[in-house]
Amino acid sequence: MRIGQGLDLHPLVQGRPLWVGGVLIPFDRGLSGDSDGDVLLHAVIDALLGAAGLGDIGTRFPPGSVAPGQASRPLLEAVAAEVRAAGYHVVNLDATVVAQAPRLGPYRAAMQAVLADVLGTAAVAVKFKTADRLGVLGAEAGIAATAVVLLEESAARR
Repeated sequence: MRIGQGLDLHPLVQGRPLWVGGVLIPFDRGLSGDSDGDVLLHAVIDALLGAAGLGDIGTRFPPGSVAPGQASRPLLEAVAAEVRAAGYHVVNLDATVVAQAPRLGPYRAAMQAVLADVLGTAAVAVKFKTADRLGVLGAEAGIAATAVVLLEESAARR
């Protein structure tokens, strides 16, 4: 068994759609950053890569290698395939998104469905927290996400 942790944070900016967990969220701003800025999928990517000993998101997708606005789901799909090729499968994922706004609870099931589909496990938990108006997250200036994954060696690897 191997465990990995991921963290991502991006500022909210005008003129971009808001993608969180592979789901388009109606909001007046979106996340800045490489690709679509999906903090949840990026945190999961980092957790998977770390657990499998395959580096991190910045190594796998260096700055400039991903087009601005490019969907993050195909990036997660590629990393999940690398993890499987390395001889592991995902046992479970536990993730937390910190956002003062917008309220993300209504999109939990859709986000969990995206993650379960890509990772090949139903053991996916996505939680939401506010920052209680503290700091840049509390001032609605950005969104952050953390993720923890547990990998197990596939039977063929043992």
